[in-house]
Amino acid sequence: MKSMVTIGSTLEDIMKLDDASREMLLEILQKRQIEARRDDIARNAKISFKEYHSGKTTPVTADEAIKKLEAL
Repeated sequence: MKSMVTIGSTLEDIMKLDDASREMLLEILQKRQIEARRDDIARNAKISFKEYHSGKTTPVTADEAIKKLEAL
């Protein structure tokens, strides 16, 4: 039977690392999170441009966009 990996067990394993290794891991995770967010933004931008060029969306002013968001 395969053991289940949990956040708690992972954190326990991480805390067994020396300080420098934990710092390095933190830096790696932060950089990967930034890259993942950039990928999401790029993917959303491509979808938005495609919708705009196909006529599914129309441009609005910032004030119009804010009013629409406030109405949600």
